Amino acid sequence: MSAMQQDMTVGNPGKIILNFTLPIFIGNVFQQFYSMADTIIVGKFVGTEALAAVGSTGTIMFLLFGFIMGMTAGISVIAAQKFGAGDTEAMKKNVGNSLWLSAGMTVLLTLVFMVGMKWLLAFMHTPENIFKDAYSYIMIICAGIGAMMLYNLLAGLLRAIGNSKVPLYFLILSAILNIVLDLALIIVFHMGVAGAAYATVISQGVSGIICLIYIIKKVSILHVSKRDLKPDGFLIMTQLRIGIPMALQYSITAVGTMMVQTSLNILGSVAVAAFTAANKIEQVVTQAYVAMGTAMATYCAQNSGAGEIKRIRQGFRSISVMGCIYSVIVGVLMVTAGHYMTYLFISDNVAEIMEQVHIYLTCVGIFFIPLMVVNVYRNGIQGMGYGFLPMLAGVAELTGRGIVAVIAAKQKSFVGVCLASPVAWVFAGGLLLVVYFLIMKKKDNPVKNP
Repeated sequence: MSAMQQDMTVGNPGKIILNFTLPIFIGNVFQQFYSMADTIIVGKFVGTEALAAVGSTGTIMFLLFGFIMGMTAGISVIAAQKFGAGDTEAMKKNVGNSLWLSAGMTVLLTLVFMVGMKWLLAFMHTPENIFKDAYSYIMIICAGIGAMMLYNLLAGLLRAIGNSKVPLYFLILSAILNIVLDLALIIVFHMGVAGAAYATVISQGVSGIICLIYIIKKVSILHVSKRDLKPDGFLIMTQLRIGIPMALQYSITAVGTMMVQTSLNILGSVAVAAFTAANKIEQVVTQAYVAMGTAMATYCAQNSGAGEIKRIRQGFRSISVMGCIYSVIVGVLMVTAGHYMTYLFISDNVAEIMEQVHIYLTCVGIFFIPLMVVNVYRNGIQGMGYGFLPMLAGVAELTGRGIVAVIAAKQKSFVGVCLASPVAWVFAGGLLLVVYFLIMKKKDNPVKNP
């Protein structure tokens, strides 16, 4: 087997998962530099209102990115299952049909988001003083949906065959390019928030194109023939059956965060700016949970395809221990010192905004273990081929986040807004643990056919 591929059905589960997770984590952190560079440079060189404009679109971007990540992750789960089962021919056919599905989804998402964007921003009570910049920023992002789809699909397919390092290298390159473009377009060419959006889209496109070139030149197992490219209705429906629930899982979460954003917008642009800065700080450390989830999806998919249920249980146990240790360490750091990173993002209203950033980081920092559970168990269960059950956790998450957001809006409470996500994590995490143990009990006692 090539060094650029990894069979996760053999070897020490904890070591395999950790080695697979680390490159994804580093890559995700660099991916955060896309939006963080936008936020820092916009906040420092354009102003607090421009920072609030970019921040006010964050939940919409999460909805968009989440749907794309969920759909491509679903496609990758099937590829990983076939790889784990040693069925290369079926895997190649899955890759070929995923290209058609991804192209169709790109067209559909671009049309829906661009046509409905002005209404959506108005519906979310985007403050008038930042509406124009927010609309300009998010419309450019929507025009680049194809670039996001390309990278996420190809990176997901590479991870499906156990390669988590190469996508990292391309993301690092893209993050550096994004920062350079941000500086050039915002500071030199004075393009404001539009410059930040163009930098993000171009960087994402470059990472996708490089990923494609790498696969063509180096990864023969992912090469497809004309026969593999022939549309297969049954296979596409199978991809949709797993991909749509995963996409909806992210989308349901995003709808909840949009409710939070709507409650936040009522508090004004200063609160939006503080929430935006704090959210960026949080996302740097919480990318570890996203990486753990991605690793578990691939690990569980390969081992599920190979029928290695005992290894799946061992993998969940190992990643849970690692996740809890990490959560305690970074939680303490966020609560005690995270707010000092506010200086990276703003140059005016520092004292007022830093106080609100501290409130936010304290609220989320003490709930990182439930967040770890949500990411690890949701993705792991999906990797085993269960698409619908984890989506129920998304409904629980939406319920928790929505209830708190409504109360916070009525009370005009910034603390309430900050607590919406932690409550959602507790709701969803608890349900996912129940689902996991029920699935494992069923695996231990399978119903025998007469």
